[in-house]
Amino acid sequence: MHAMHYEITLPADYDMSVIHRRVATKGSALDAWPGLACKAYLVRERGVDGSPVNQYAPFYLWRTVEGMNTFLWGPGFAGLSRDFGRPVVQQWTGLAFEAFDLGAVPRSATKRSWHVPADADPVAAVEEAVDGLKRLEGGAHSTALVVDTRGWELVQFTLWVDEVPAGVEGLRYRVHHLSRPELGELPTGRLW
Repeated sequence: MHAMHYEITLPADYDMSVIHRRVATKGSALDAWPGLACKAYLVRERGVDGSPVNQYAPFYLWRTVEGMNTFLWGPGFAGLSRDFGRPVVQQWTGLAFEAFDLGAVPRSATKRSWHVPADADPVAAVEEAVDGLKRLEGGAHSTALVVDTRGWELVQFTLWVDEVPAGVEGLRYRVHHLSRPELGELPTGRLW
């Protein structure tokens, strides 16, 4: 499993209905994409759920590198880059995935990031984070733990069936569409 995320921050007075229409008209383009587990079409709107910004910020879980590369070097990403400028694309290697209610349609998502301190045992930190995925509060659709070993950054990305439960840490997003062609094929638990 590989994860990918980019954030397109828009002006404070941007008409977010433009993004809503874009997702409504183009979101299904990846509904059958080979190698894609899921793409969550995420939106943050200034003043909603505590967001200080307007942002279009899709998050992807890929089953194959080939699927990811076909997307990045194809017309879909080229069109996005043409319309908004080429964003920085963050990528992480998958560590674990848990499925809770894949039949539901998620409405919200969280992304929580933290760094493993240089003096900490990275194996213990990862094991603790993997164990934490199974202890999520009710209402989760699915969750993934990924790592960027360049900076020892861990990211937990969680889709929620309804609103994000109170007390859950991380950036909050609204899910405007979920393409999930191979989500059910991701193995659960640790990925090593």
